[in-house]
Amino acid sequence: MKKLTVKKNVECMACLACVQACSNAFYKTFHQDLACIRVVAKPGGAKPVTCIQCGKCARTCEHEAITQNPKTGVYMINKKKCVSCGKCKEVCPMQVIVLPTEGPASKCIACGICAKACPMELLEVVEK
Repeated sequence: MKKLTVKKNVECMACLACVQACSNAFYKTFHQDLACIRVVAKPGGAKPVTCIQCGKCARTCEHEAITQNPKTGVYMINKKKCVSCGKCKEVCPMQVIVLPTEGPASKCIACGICAKACPMELLEVVEK
């Protein structure tokens, strides 16, 4: 399974380059609410929060708009089937599903754009 992970023993400087890269890739604009990655304040510093590819969103979707790619294991949203009901966003344990005011939901597809943007090289796409 392909997964975006956060490396241990590397500090996040909360520059939001990962958030900006994701938001720009999906929505062609920089807005924290339009990124499939979040940076949260934790004791001792900031930490990126990423999709763990758990599948809760897929199991919740009544329209079968979220399916798991058999090759990569990544859960993906079919934009044509998504009705923007928001149920996937409600159940996401990491709170990283984006539901814009118009259009379908989006989620991390482990593309690595955020990892490439991180100046600390804190993020990586790995096979698990």
